Amino acid sequence: MQGVCFTGHRNLPASEQLRHELTTTIEMLIAIGAEDFYAGGALGWDTLCAQTVLSLQREYPWIRLHLLLPCPAEVQTASWNPMQKAEFWAILNQANSVTHVSESYHKSCMRKRNAALVEAADCMVCFYHSKNPHSGTGQTVRMAEKKEIRIINLAK
Repeated sequence: MQGVCFTGHRNLPASEQLRHELTTTIEMLIAIGAEDFYAGGALGWDTLCAQTVLSLQREYPWIRLHLLLPCPAEVQTASWNPMQKAEFWAILNQANSVTHVSESYHKSCMRKRNAALVEAADCMVCFYHSKNPHSGTGQTVRMAEKKEIRIINLAK
């Protein structure tokens, strides 16, 4: 296993247990060979996962965080509040690579980003409630199922 992608909902429970489960899961994946971690730069789950990978780089300096953004960062974050923007830019400035899958925002750039995340990965760590199957998270999980990669859902 080399690559792990993340997808999940924007609204998460404020839970130290979830943060601990995510850290433990990423460490388990590192132990079996994961080195590259791909996040989409969204609020919520993407932010938590990116921050966790960056934190773990101190202990595992060979792991890498790759951001696959749907469009230029300034456009993606235009409606975010100052704290959200500050967290995003801190992550972006520490990421090992940043790729914009589209040069501008358009109707399908999020789907294109989601497809790029799945394409890059051998495994997915998600936070997905199946009661919302039409969400971008649901779409991305279905892409991973179709690719037949391992899916670890921490929402269950």
